Amino acid sequence: MDNEASIRDDNQLTVEQAIVNLQGEDLGLRVYAAWWLGRFRVDVPEAIDVLIAALEDEDDRTNAGGYPLRRNAARALGKLGKKRAITPLIWALECSDFYVREAAAQSLEMLGDSCCIPRLISLLNNQIPGTLPAPEPPQLTQPFDAIIEALGTLGAMDAIPLIQPFLDHFVPRIQYAAARAMYQLTFEETQVSSQYGDRLVQALAHEDLQLRRAVLADLGAIGYLPAAEAIAQTLAENSLKLIALKGLLEKQLQQTAHQDLSPGAMKVMTLMDELL
Repeated sequence: MDNEASIRDDNQLTVEQAIVNLQGEDLGLRVYAAWWLGRFRVDVPEAIDVLIAALEDEDDRTNAGGYPLRRNAARALGKLGKKRAITPLIWALECSDFYVREAAAQSLEMLGDSCCIPRLISLLNNQIPGTLPAPEPPQLTQPFDAIIEALGTLGAMDAIPLIQPFLDHFVPRIQYAAARAMYQLTFEETQVSSQYGDRLVQALAHEDLQLRRAVLADLGAIGYLPAAEAIAQTLAENSLKLIALKGLLEKQLQQTAHQDLSPGAMKVMTLMDELL
């Protein structure tokens, strides 16, 4: 193994030991090992192999029918960024566990391959049999926000009419996910996309801190420049505001063909300086 083997955490776990633990009999160690491999982005073939195998684990199951090990394995595979995990993650979208499906959708978004779009659309339409709703209220049938965000990031234009109704969903977080995706999918139509960006800006004033945090992440993901000042003034942690502004800055740099900074980029950098 390469220098990744020298990674340590508070328990002095090594890459080799994490891989061994993930294949062992102690369920607690297996779940922790899957998390650890993703947390430290351990990019070795053996890690990918055991994480993919863990997506089919039947031993670690909660009383409610959930699969904690599969959840951590799915999350880790997205962070490790290997394309050979795509097909196993697509199959994981059929898991009965709501949170495995959520993790699989999020990881497929990270991996960025459009081949998963048809399956994500089927899940959005609740057309995959055998899936169970979330175990807690409001017991959503599917992880709609994760699915919608993935479709937006992957450029699933065919999903636009399917996503639009979620702008009026009774769960605010799902409304915001839909606005984020609609902005991404209508980006070329400036006036159309801006209405979705503005909707997210307005959501920064929501009374719920958790929702404000989520919207900061959404605005950072789409790089919506008109949100810069509102982001800086949001009642939330400066660290999260800086991450969101970093997303805006990166988008500005991507859109600049020359080395000079755009006025938008300089504005964002000034706001970031003021938050430091």
